[in-house]
Amino acid sequence: MKEVVIIYWSGTGNTEVMAKGIMEGTMKEDVNVRLINVGDASTTDILNADAIALGCPSMGSEVLEESEMEPFIESIESAIRGKNTILFGSYGWGNGEWMEDWQERMERYGANLLQDGLIVNYEPDGESIVKCKELGELLSKS
Repeated sequence: MKEVVIIYWSGTGNTEVMAKGIMEGTMKEDVNVRLINVGDASTTDILNADAIALGCPSMGSEVLEESEMEPFIESIESAIRGKNTILFGSYGWGNGEWMEDWQERMERYGANLLQDGLIVNYEPDGESIVKCKELGELLSKS
């Protein structure tokens, strides 16, 4: 059975809502999916997964959250090579630069990005939840 892992950090709950939408989308296929807060995640979770979703909102001057998500992303540099991956997150300001930077970084790490990262301004609504579910479906089929 395919192993899918969704690892995220959420400050206000918006990125967590996105993660749950992605998880719901994966359930259209016969997969084992795990939703993990980044504080509870390890490199082993990445190594054992067939497909990965990583979520983090934009923080500060459009960067990843620095105390948990940033160190985790650094730790998976070699583990994510060749893995089917999607990125997602919410933002409240800026233009999405943090997602563009994150995508470039994951490509340098050798991740197989299935599509551009999904960004949602503030709280996910009906249309963005549908997009999250579509991402989950894509992830489970990859």
